[in-house]
Amino acid sequence: MERYDLIIVGGGIGGSALAVVAARAGRSVLVLERTEVFEDQVRGEWISPWGVTEVARVGLLDLLVGAGGHYLECHVTYDETREPAEAEARTLPLSIFAPGVPGPLCIGHPHHCQTLLDEAVRAGARVLRSVDVHSVSVGEAPGAVFTHGGVRMEARARLLVGADGRNSMVREACGITLNADRPHHMFGGLLVEGVEGWDDRKQAIGTEGDFAFLAFPQGDGRVRVYGSYSLEERARFAGPDGARKFLNNFRVNCSPDNSAIADGRPAGPLRSYANNDTWTDTPYAPGALLIGDAAGWNDPIIGLGLSITYRDVRIVSELLAGSDHWSTEMFAPYAEERRERMRRLRFVASITSTLDAEFDEAARARRRSYFDRSANDMSLGAHAFAIMGGPEAAPPETFTPAYRARVLGEEIG
Repeated sequence: MERYDLIIVGGGIGGSALAVVAARAGRSVLVLERTEVFEDQVRGEWISPWGVTEVARVGLLDLLVGAGGHYLECHVTYDETREPAEAEARTLPLSIFAPGVPGPLCIGHPHHCQTLLDEAVRAGARVLRSVDVHSVSVGEAPGAVFTHGGVRMEARARLLVGADGRNSMVREACGITLNADRPHHMFGGLLVEGVEGWDDRKQAIGTEGDFAFLAFPQGDGRVRVYGSYSLEERARFAGPDGARKFLNNFRVNCSPDNSAIADGRPAGPLRSYANNDTWTDTPYAPGALLIGDAAGWNDPIIGLGLSITYRDVRIVSELLAGSDHWSTEMFAPYAEERRERMRRLRFVASITSTLDAEFDEAARARRRSYFDRSANDMSLGAHAFAIMGGPEAAPPETFTPAYRARVLGEEIG
């Protein structure tokens, strides 16, 4: 029986980042990671400017930049209802959202995970990989029973942290309910290499026909791309030629430069899933705590999974550092902040999905109307500010039915 201050189940972004911070602070940490090698699971590789600020606050920004983190500097929204020149005339500089941050930071997800896990080891954490966790316990004696290297082991800790993703074992052991809204659309992702002719400092989104695209350069001719399409077409990109069919949908008139992406080579798996939001009202229980996707995730259409996770790590690490007498009640501020944060981001994602990922004539007219009105009324972009600058960066009225109705051109009441 080994004892630690923290046992962290899951060695991905959230688990490894928290392990680094806690170990640097002198805490004894055990990380239990299921995989032997991190593989491309089409997870987020884009950290919003407010998320970059969170990375810096936990002391990990230099590490990620040194590991090849790639900043993006401008954004363009393309659309079938306007000419490419009109869209590019409204190119948005991405340095305006967070002080001292050039823009979003991109870094490949498997490499990101490995970089953090290696740093956790250097900081003094004990990291075990290829671990089969049989059970976890919460309450007065938090711990885990697991097999590693063919040996069945048990460990106890002052606090058990669930950083074990969407199907969290720790969340289940805590009896914490995962709330979910209804899926809105399908969302697929793919890493592309050999992309020549795309500005590697420019991110872009756009909608044409029955497909909405997102493109986030990673540097060195690699671009992580995503696409939204109808729930009724779940199998649209199934089969051995699915990745090529997916890339062919990037050939659009509204963004001629997309041909550079379509001409690239798939550099990883194509994965698609139904898009929705989930959340937990109280992401902790006696002896245990949830971070990252284990505590609920935001609709990936606005790309904030990593930013959410780094804020989780920052708040939790500050609470742990603030006292040597850990109690269940000390995590109440984390739960309160996260509850409101996820409510606001859920609201913003709903607006974004309605604008960008609906494809009939009414949706096209809605987008065209939004472009025209927002050109003369900057307040209609407040939800975008919440995505880039953080949910607290937009005024409270941004997260109300009245604001949604103004953006979407709907009647209210």
